[in-house]
Amino acid sequence: MSISNITVFMPSVLTLTGIPGLESVQCWIGIPFCAMYLIAVIGNFLLLIIIKSERSLHEPMYIFLGMLGVTDIVLSTSVVPKMVGIFWFHVPEIYFDSCLLQMWLIHTFQGIESGILLAMALDRYVAICYPLRHAAIFTPQLVTQIAAMVTLRAAILVAPCLMLIKFRLQFYHTTVVSHSYCEHMAIVKLAAENIRVNKIYGLFVAFTVAGLDLILITLSYIQIFITVFLLPQKEARLKAFNTCIAHICVFLQFYLLAFFSFFAHRFGSYIPPYIHILFSSIYLLVPPFLNPLVYGAKTKQIRVHMVKRFCS
Repeated sequence: MSISNITVFMPSVLTLTGIPGLESVQCWIGIPFCAMYLIAVIGNFLLLIIIKSERSLHEPMYIFLGMLGVTDIVLSTSVVPKMVGIFWFHVPEIYFDSCLLQMWLIHTFQGIESGILLAMALDRYVAICYPLRHAAIFTPQLVTQIAAMVTLRAAILVAPCLMLIKFRLQFYHTTVVSHSYCEHMAIVKLAAENIRVNKIYGLFVAFTVAGLDLILITLSYIQIFITVFLLPQKEARLKAFNTCIAHICVFLQFYLLAFFSFFAHRFGSYIPPYIHILFSSIYLLVPPFLNPLVYGAKTKQIRVHMVKRFCS
């Protein structure tokens, strides 16, 4: 209900614009996006089937990889169907509560993915630096506890973002969201009220989850590299380093895209909106798309079992 010429009170429906400035080519942009989504879902399902069916892969490293696959499927599925609806079928409207739910799913599973990447880095750290103690440290009970903690941390920290929007912001300048999905700051910036608290809490969540995880992952790999370079045999160094290559590739592509999207939304006033939103959309699609390809190509055990399954 409109109560003035410039504000809307508690809108029930929002409109997603897609990628501003590229409306004329959005139907073509949807083709690679849809292709990446299908490859991501099929590839991650294949990884899950292989990890579940092969008892030799029931180890912490592969269990974390399976969790990463589930996270990628949920993350991409929470975004792409609505994105395709905007690009191909011109259905930009979304209920306000549905938009908040999509926002919670996106940011929660981004946090879960960051936590899983940290768990995988710690697993490699213990496996390489303390190989004789790895089995005693990373027990099935600890893996279960890590999975629960990572999930609860992300869900609990992101939930107040919804509450602050739903119960604190009531008046909005417009109902048009200049984005292809419901991103936290894109919704907050619509408000006609003071959004300082929302901004501060968003920064707090980002640095508590992604920032802290990135620092711990970096420290883990610094220690891993020190240990690897101190190994006496060249073959042992190459073998230890090879087990980390896939993880490093995944870490780099996830965090580089994440921090570009995060800082561009808050401080990138000189970046054209279509570049920022295009990269933000790619950020949600590239990790689920690349993860099964990277791990399938660089992890010998998965590659061998995948070849066997296809050959049979």
